[in-house]
Amino acid sequence: MGNGKIGIIGGSGVYNIEGIQLVKEHEVKTPYGKPSSPVIEANLADTEFFFIPRHGKTHSLLPSEVNYRANIFALKSLGVEYIISISAVGSLKEELPPNTLVLVDQFIDWTKGKRDRSFFENGVIGHVSCADPIEKKLQSLLAESCKKCELPHAINGTYICIEGPQFSTRAESQLYKNFGASVIGMTNVPESYLAKEAGIAYATIAMVTDFDAWKDEHCTVDEIMAVMKTNNQNAQELLLDALPRLRDNKFEFDKQNRIGVMTPETSWTSEHREVLDVLLR
Repeated sequence: MGNGKIGIIGGSGVYNIEGIQLVKEHEVKTPYGKPSSPVIEANLADTEFFFIPRHGKTHSLLPSEVNYRANIFALKSLGVEYIISISAVGSLKEELPPNTLVLVDQFIDWTKGKRDRSFFENGVIGHVSCADPIEKKLQSLLAESCKKCELPHAINGTYICIEGPQFSTRAESQLYKNFGASVIGMTNVPESYLAKEAGIAYATIAMVTDFDAWKDEHCTVDEIMAVMKTNNQNAQELLLDALPRLRDNKFEFDKQNRIGVMTPETSWTSEHREVLDVLLR
């Protein structure tokens, strides 16, 4: 059984979960700069976890401005081995209407190269497989909680990540739909890939807010806000069940980063070791 700690990356709505206890803020220094915010140590349903609001406490960071490497490195340095990622998405499939929680299992990177997407650089080379970016055991655990809470959800699907912050044109949306993608968002790449490089079990709760531009369907601001409110309530209900479930059912998993480093240890500098001693734990 694994004994690593639990991390959550998501929106500031986590602060508002009924019963949450905020324990401490950790100002974590990383070789990659500052995380999106101090890492919040919290307790919910008698379960300790560490939380980072992805866009900052006041939602002030664009998707391409998020320091994904610092966020993942900070969590790993605090002992996190399981990450639950929560994010809003658009749906590319008729059968995934608003308010569906999609537990995706694949990603397509359609960003524009503005984001640092690997820890391996500056003299240390590593090749870590991202064939299965989602840890299936963690995904299954979240699915069990969705079922218990009777939340509308779908298991598996592909998340295509675009740069943003603009939403897609109708032509782009049709293209992504033709790729076979299920949902579209702006934040889970490179976050999911970096979690693989850090040896962290990662799973996504993708909360559908609307059908993307492919569907000729007008939504008012009030309608979208109502969907987001319901999504936040559903995510909070899910976490209340999933956190203690994960606490009591921690698992071992294959950390492929440990076999991915190609550069011999004799060639590591002190700066390399500072990074790899954390990532390869």
